[in-house]
Amino acid sequence: MPNPTAAILVIGDEILSGRTRDSNMHFLAQELARVGIDLREARVVGDRPEAIVGAVRALSGTHDHVFTSGGIGPTHDDITADAVAEAMRVPLSVRDDARAVLQAHYDRQGVEMNEARLRMARVPEGAVLIDNPVSAAPGFSIGNVHVMAGVPRIFEAMVAGLLPRLTGGTPLLSQSYRIMRGEGEIAGPLARLADDYPDLSMGSYPFQSGGAFGANVVIRGPDGVRVHEAMTRLAELFPE
Repeated sequence: MPNPTAAILVIGDEILSGRTRDSNMHFLAQELARVGIDLREARVVGDRPEAIVGAVRALSGTHDHVFTSGGIGPTHDDITADAVAEAMRVPLSVRDDARAVLQAHYDRQGVEMNEARLRMARVPEGAVLIDNPVSAAPGFSIGNVHVMAGVPRIFEAMVAGLLPRLTGGTPLLSQSYRIMRGEGEIAGPLARLADDYPDLSMGSYPFQSGGAFGANVVIRGPDGVRVHEAMTRLAELFPE
C-alpha cells in the first residue's frame, strides 16, 4: 500500500520578500520521511486571503495531508485561520478550549488577555487543537489540513505533537555516494541504473570542488535492502 502524501503551504509576505528564510519545509520533510508520509509538494503564498484559500483547497484535494506554516499570530496580517475556515467552508469563532489555554498562559505571566491576543483563540468549527508547548497559542487540524505557526521553534514543537496522531507508512531510507565526475559523464549509466530500480528514487546533485566537478548521488526508497543493492552497483560503476 503506498504511503500517505503531503504538501506544505508556507504563508507570509516576509518569505516572498526575502526578509525571512524558511526552514520549516526542510524540517517537515525530514520528519515526514521518518514516519512514512511522502512530502510531494511545497508552495509559498503571501498574506492574501484569496491566495491562501485557493492553495488550501487545491492542495487538500490532491494530498492526504496539508501542513501550513505561518500567519496564526495576534496581528492584523495573521489571516491564516480566517482563510482556512473559508477554504473549508466552516465558521470561525473564539473557542472556549483555546481561550482557556491562552488565559492560563497569560495568567501565569501576569499579562492581560487583550483583544489582539484573543485573536489566537479563533478556531474553525470542528477543528482539533494542536498543542503549542512553547508559547501556548494553539494550532489546529481541520479535515486533512494542519495549521501551525511560522516561528521555527514553535512549528517544530507543534509537528512533534501532531505526528503521533497521523497514520504513516513505510519510512523512507536513503544513502548517498560522492562521485568526482561531471554529470554529463555519469548521466547515461545512472539513467540505466534507475531503470533497473523503478521502485527507488535516484537524484544527482552537482558540485564543484578545487576546480573539479563532481556529484552527490542520493538513492531513496522504503526497502533498505534494495537501496543498499542499488548503491553497491553504483559504487561498482564509479569506483573511488
